[in-house]
Parts: sequence; C-alpha cells; structure tokens
Amino acid sequence: MESKRIKEIMFALGADLCGIASMDRFEDAPKGYHPLDVLPTCKSVVSFACRFPVGTLGCRSHIPYTRARNSITSKMDAMALDFCIEMEKHQIVCVPIPTNESQWDQNTGRWRSIVSQKHMAQAAGLGTIGRHSLLITPEFGSMVWLGAVLCEQEFEPDEIKESICRNCDLCVGVCPVNALENPEVNQSSCWEAAFGEDEEKRVWRISCHQCRDICPYNLGSQNSALRKKD
Repeated sequence: MESKRIKEIMFALGADLCGIASMDRFEDAPKGYHPLDVLPTCKSVVSFACRFPVGTLGCRSHIPYTRARNSITSKMDAMALDFCIEMEKHQIVCVPIPTNESQWDQNTGRWRSIVSQKHMAQAAGLGTIGRHSLLITPEFGSMVWLGAVLCEQEFEPDEIKESICRNCDLCVGVCPVNALENPEVNQSSCWEAAFGEDEEKRVWRISCHQCRDICPYNLGSQNSALRKKD
C-alpha cells in the first residue's frame, strides 16, 4: 500500500493532517520510549492531527476548553483504533498509541507517553515543536491534537519541516509559574498550575493555556481569519 492511500484512509476517518515517519528519525528517543520499544517490528509511524476549536481560548469559563480537550482525545483514540482495524483488512499490522495517556519515567522524573506524540508528529512532517514545547503546524498553529499509529509495513516518509518557532520567548514571559525558564519545561510546575479540581465548583479542569494564547504562531494559516480583533 502506498503512502498516499494511507493518508486517504486517515483523512476519511476525520484527520485534518497526516504524515509518515521512518524509524531512523527516532534515534534520540529516550530509552524505553522509542517506537521499537512498543512494537519491535515497527517500520513506519503514521502521525495525524485534528484541529482544536480556536474559540475555546477566549472563554471566561474553563469548561469549554476542558470539555473540547476530553472529547477530541476520545475521538482521536477511536480514529487510531479504526485505522488499525482497516489496515488489518489489508494484512498490515498496526498498533494505536493513546492520544493522552502517560506513565512515570523513573529515569528522568517525568510523565511520558509510551512514545511522544509531538515528537512523532514532528518526525512525520506535521510541524515543529516550539519554545513552549507544543507542536506548531503551518496550517493550524498549535491548535491541534495529535494521534499516531505504529505500522509493521514501511511507507515513504514525509519531509521534515523547518522550524516555525522563532524563539521570541513571549511564552516564557507569560507563564505564571516560570515553567519555561529552562530549555526543558518544568513539567511538575506546569501541570500543577494548569490541571486540577476547581476548589469552588469541584470540577476537574484545564485552567491555564497562556503559552498557547500568546504564541504568534498559535493559529496558523487556515485559522488566520479567527484571530482576535483589536
């Protein structure tokens, strides 16, 4: 099966972006978190993205952003599963990588996905990782959520994009807990500030996305008409 057909199937399932990465692009993956650590027979990674609703950034309530995030996570996990089932009809073994599920890495003291979604997306040419550690795509900026599938068959990889982020450090200055002062995000500080239960309403929510809000590249070319008017 050709790469073009792979993308057609993923787009039919609802993806807005799709790219393919080869195994040689993961040489710097942390020990235990390489695609081959999950699927030893993996030869290609199919990474895909769905656009995230821009309007949620401007809400006074945290509920719309949180709910959209939870809903799109379930949607993308289902898309990855459906893709794997479709591939098996063509005698191609694939494994879905959870969109938003982490495990504790004792070696680095960080929570990690079994394979990093944003690094798979960057390796597959969907976009590049910015100073705020979010993936930035040309089409939708950082307003995307990511999914991926590991495949036993080798497909033609996409070209890696040049860096989109220009290191303006606006995200560094706006972070309320200074989680971006160092090259590697202070994950515990970021997560403690951004995620948790609302003390008044006792509802789990995402209460901070200021680094995403302030990024000059956060919307991308296809969302440009949705930029806030002064």
